[in-house]
Amino acid sequence: MNAHGDHDMGHTVAGWTGSALGILAFTTAGAGLVLASPAVLWAGAALAPAAALATWLLHLAGWGKPSGPRPPHLRHWRTRDRAARLGHPDCTGCRLAGRGRRRTAAESSAAGPSGVEPPAVEPLAAVRPHCA
Repeated sequence: MNAHGDHDMGHTVAGWTGSALGILAFTTAGAGLVLASPAVLWAGAALAPAAALATWLLHLAGWGKPSGPRPPHLRHWRTRDRAARLGHPDCTGCRLAGRGRRRTAAESSAAGPSGVEPPAVEPLAAVRPHCA
């Protein structure tokens, strides 16, 4: 059992990349503020939208995840989501790209009692067991 229990925390390539770029953006902007350097401050401010854009593009390329939990065998962070090409139902990012659609009542009932259908995914590499 891991530290989070049986929850899908959404650890994905898109999520980790966006988080790292976001931390870099705010660290750079903070350093610019402390150093009283407008150039460094604006560089950090420019990195923040770049982090959001990179995360969105990676999600659209299949390196993110759809809303809701995934089956345990598909939770590795390097698992690529093939359903992203068509757009995830009820996904704002996919709808902004012109891919998403709202889930119909027939799709919701076909997804099962939890309302979540397993996504079609392609593992990037062999899934290694997590270290304890």
